[in-house]
Amino acid sequence: MKQFEKSFYKKISFDKDIAQNKNILSNKICNQNILVIGGAGTIGSSYIKQVLKYKPAKITVVDINENGLTELTRDLRSSNLLDYKPEYITYPVNLLSDTFDKIFNSDSWQVVANFSAHKHVRSEKDKISVEALIKNNVYGAIKLLNLCELNPPKYFFSVSTDKAANPVNIMGASKSLMEKLILSKKNNFRVTTARFANVAFSNGSLLDGFIYRLNKKQPLSCPSDIKRFFVTPEQSGQICLLATFLGESGNIFFPKLDFHKDQIYFKEIAVDFLRENGFEPELVKSEKEAKEFDFDNNPDKYPIYFFNTDTSGEKTYEEFFTEKEDYEINKYDSLGFINTLDVKISFEDVETNFESVFSDANSQKSDIVGVIKKYVSDFEHIETGKNLDQKM
Repeated sequence: MKQFEKSFYKKISFDKDIAQNKNILSNKICNQNILVIGGAGTIGSSYIKQVLKYKPAKITVVDINENGLTELTRDLRSSNLLDYKPEYITYPVNLLSDTFDKIFNSDSWQVVANFSAHKHVRSEKDKISVEALIKNNVYGAIKLLNLCELNPPKYFFSVSTDKAANPVNIMGASKSLMEKLILSKKNNFRVTTARFANVAFSNGSLLDGFIYRLNKKQPLSCPSDIKRFFVTPEQSGQICLLATFLGESGNIFFPKLDFHKDQIYFKEIAVDFLRENGFEPELVKSEKEAKEFDFDNNPDKYPIYFFNTDTSGEKTYEEFFTEKEDYEINKYDSLGFINTLDVKISFEDVETNFESVFSDANSQKSDIVGVIKKYVSDFEHIETGKNLDQKM
């Protein structure tokens, strides 16, 4: 996948900003205690690798994915990043559990970075799936912010998404609400967040799925009308590193990618991916035709099914900010940021509003959407009655 990563990398580089702020980063990270939640995922683990270059005294990683934590540790131990012998420990623990409180209260943290999230539009299916999404993205943020209020870190960072700008799906809207919750604390302790692009071949992504399909000799399938911004896994960690320590409390960072020039259609990547792997794409007209493809008699071809998007919450393009937001794109070489207003929001009211819907046996997914709209006024939900789990 290196060829693809190089093509994404050419669109933007964070090296100049990192080099220019090397001393600042070192002064803010060296010998500090760092807590990373959701650190076993693609972005969280990439962030950890960036942070370790500046030699923190202690790094504690929490994630519900025990296998992911195991591989993270093997990866780090097999590199030289832990050779200076920092205090390093991982915990397979849920942020919302009482056990997490014990982890948080076991020490003082100069840096708290949160990557724990439902991050796929696919997570939106029915009332139950949406409840799980809200509890992770919204309740998780509330809990972590409340803990930080009692023992404030020097730097609090939580990852957001480009889908929080003009959201049309519940995942993006939940992240927009998460941003508001975070911003409500910007005068209490330092908080920042970042909206950014799809991470190419990250865990669970469509492009990651291409690798699985190829290994299993299964057809590829992707929308023909959707384009996205992309960064590499390494770049995702670099964005979050810079966003944690640069700028002012309340800034929402984003990569300086051009809306018109830098978005790539999934279908273009799919075709290039197959050719990179030695196959000529064979366009088919249905999932049925794709699954019936005769691999044995067509060793040089590979079936791929393109379809027009018709599932809930899908936008054909992405954006990092809206024209209503006060954004700045000239201060840094590779990053822009949004200057945010003060936000007043009651954590208790948010939880009470959601719980009234979650506890009502007769409530529907649309009722949850209604609660979100109370707090995210620009949320225009796209509901089609279909979800991505109904696709190949």
